Parts: sequence; structure tokens; C-alpha cells
Amino acid sequence: MGRSLSMAARVWVAVAVVLVLVHLVAQLVGAEDLARVTQWTLMPAFAAVVVTATRWPRGHVVAWTLVALGFSWLGDLVPSLVGEDAAFLVMVGFFLLAQVAYVVAFAPLVRRSVVHTRPVLLLPYAVVLVVLVALCAPGADALLVPVAVYGGVLVAMAVLATGLGRLATVGGAVFVVSDGLIALEAFVPWWDLAGQGFWVMLTYTVGQGLLAAAVIGRNVAERQAPEPRPVRTYAQRPPIPDNVVALV
Repeated sequence: MGRSLSMAARVWVAVAVVLVLVHLVAQLVGAEDLARVTQWTLMPAFAAVVVTATRWPRGHVVAWTLVALGFSWLGDLVPSLVGEDAAFLVMVGFFLLAQVAYVVAFAPLVRRSVVHTRPVLLLPYAVVLVVLVALCAPGADALLVPVAVYGGVLVAMAVLATGLGRLATVGGAVFVVSDGLIALEAFVPWWDLAGQGFWVMLTYTVGQGLLAAAVIGRNVAERQAPEPRPVRTYAQRPPIPDNVVALV
């Protein structure tokens, strides 16, 4: 896919990679202000990559992926602009909308996903959902139902992402890990992961990046597919008469 990217797309890929690296380093060294500001720029850079790397007509999957990236950006940005008490709920709300947008994006590919191709693989996704909700339940209290709903939509996104191939399959799974880490920190008292912010953002950016790459790859492959040869008809080229008819 790399050779088929436009120069603008390659520039935006480089910008996105630099922003991700700067942000992750800021997370590691505890530079909170730099981490906050660079986090606001990540999803716009990813969206720019998708826009410049895909070809018109972009279609349903690309359009809804951009919507998902837009809601993800709001989930990164808006919590910093509201009170601390509301920040977590605002973040979860926007990321729930992002996951719904991804579900809408990938739903047309359900017949290519494990839902139809290998239903037995739905079991690990179900186990992850049940375990995550069970761990969060004691600390979630009144938020248990929203947590379960969010977890269900998140896992549905990961399942449907398998319809785009291996990149999206890994991307969806890594995204589940990222949001799972956030849930564990918020609702499980004994959870204490060193470098929590770094691991959340590492899995978040890798997950989003792989999903974007899979969507771009699908778009590029479709737009490069050779056009079918036209079927010749008698109206286009009349049949050659045999010798007997020609003599008559």
C-alpha cells in the first residue's frame, strides 16, 4: 500500500508518527502539558491520513471511519475543557459515539467477519467482555449498566473489524485493551499499573492506526481493481456469416 500513497498522504503519515512519538515520550517523562496538547492533535492527524490516502468515491466505510475519528478527537479534547467531575463521563460519552460509528462503518462487512466465517472465535471476545464487566462491577455502582453497554459496543466493534482483515482484527483487539485499561483504573481499586497513561495511549494510537490502515488498504484495493471487460453483443459486432450464407 505504501507505494500507492500520494505525497500528501506520506507527509501526513510522517506527521502522525512524530506526534504519536512526542506524545508517548511526554507520557513517559511526565510532561503533562505537552502530553495534553499533543493528544488533541493525534486524531486530526489520523483523519488527515485517511482523507489524503483514500480515493473518491470514498464510500460508507471511509466516511464512518472519519466520523469515528472525529468523535475520538472530541473524547480527547472536551474532557480538558470541562470540570474534573464531568470529565470522565464526557470522555466515555464521546468514545461511545466513536465506537458506534465504527460499528456502523464495519457492519456491511459482517459476512467477512468471524461472525460468519469462524463463529467459534466469538467466544474469546465474549469472555473478555464478561471478565471486564465482572471486574468493574463492584466499583461501578450506578454506572454498571453504562459500563456494560459500552463494553458491548466496544467488543462489537472489534468483532466486526475482523471483516477488514488481519490489520483491523489486531487494531480492534488492541483498542479493546486500551479502553479496558481505562475501565480497570476507574473502577477496580486494586488496579495499579506502572505507566498507566503511557500504556493506554500506546494501545489507543496503535489500535486507531491499524484500523485506519485497514480502511485505507481496502479503499485503495477497491479503487485499483481492474474494470470488467465489456461483453460483446451482436449489436456491437455482428456474427461473421458462414461461407454458404455468404454465397447465397
